[in-house]
Amino acid sequence: MTVTGIITALIVGLIIGALGRLVVPGKQNIPIWLTMVIGVVAALLGTVIARAFGVAHTNGVDWIELLFQVVLAAIGVALVAGVGGRRGITRR
Repeated sequence: MTVTGIITALIVGLIIGALGRLVVPGKQNIPIWLTMVIGVVAALLGTVIARAFGVAHTNGVDWIELLFQVVLAAIGVALVAGVGGRRGITRR
């Protein structure tokens, strides 16, 4: 992977993570770097799932692939925020 590919993956991951965070209702007490990591992982997994379903390469914008990525990011953000929230409650 080239430097340009890595930078592109980080930017896409940040955007996907932010979109996933926006979809989840309520306030999430997780740092932005963790949102970015979740976004990168969700972008990679979403692409793999889209390729498995044969919808990764279409004419124009790959809306279904983007939907997979955002949904996975939202699930990741919700899980991490939920686990972090539970830890905060049990420490009190």
